[in-house]
Amino acid sequence: MIPVFIAVFYIDFTGHYLAALGVFALAAFTDFLDGYIARKYNLITDLGKFLDSSADKVLVLSALILLMDANLLCMGFIPEFIGGVSVVIILAREILISCLRMVTAKKGIAIAADKLGKVKTLLQDFAIIILLLAGHFAAGTVQTVIWIVGFSCFGLSVIMTAISGVHYFVVYGKKLESK
Repeated sequence: MIPVFIAVFYIDFTGHYLAALGVFALAAFTDFLDGYIARKYNLITDLGKFLDSSADKVLVLSALILLMDANLLCMGFIPEFIGGVSVVIILAREILISCLRMVTAKKGIAIAADKLGKVKTLLQDFAIIILLLAGHFAAGTVQTVIWIVGFSCFGLSVIMTAISGVHYFVVYGKKLESK
């Protein structure tokens, strides 16, 4: 669904941001549903863990890059470097946690998603959906209010990104040291 999301985002037609929002929301929901079904029916595989987390990261990072490119992340309300640095923080966390997972896997330690990571993902998804919605509206009060809500969720997601990243390194760093 990621290529469809990107195409719909960039093809200029009336409501393309709403259509992109729909594709993104559907992709995020199916990601959640897939994980729920896998856990409920004990259908968890190593390949599934890898593909699920990778697809989620590519979807979110693609959306954030597109939002930056279309100036929907900052919308002229805040300096673009704040949005750019925030996206870099998210990207760095995802790369570092992926590296940590590889190192711990070699030592026989599996890193499962925890509540902090799930809250981070939920906030990122909500922020992206709300910012896409803001892009649908013409400049004015409605767009500004929606953008404030979306950027607030985004800001919280950046904070949760940092907190969850540090948490993973503290918890799994100790486990690596004990092995």
